[in-house]
Amino acid sequence: MAEKVAKVGVERVQGYLYYIDKQGDVSRAKMARGGKKGGKPEKVAKVGVKKQGGFLYFLDKKGDVSRAKMVNA
Repeated sequence: MAEKVAKVGVERVQGYLYYIDKQGDVSRAKMARGGKKGGKPEKVAKVGVKKQGGFLYFLDKKGDVSRAKMVNA
């Protein structure tokens, strides 16, 4: 079960990969398709989330930063 960490409300654009970068901000990069290279990452929103170990941070369906506990296999 995921818990919401920060409300951001990022509008997604098709063809981009959205992720939480090392600084805790939301970034995106153009996805590689059909032999074309991907693009350089660009910051979408400055959030500054402090990451804790043992959690996976991601952008949820509503465009907010959420986290889920990682299961060690």
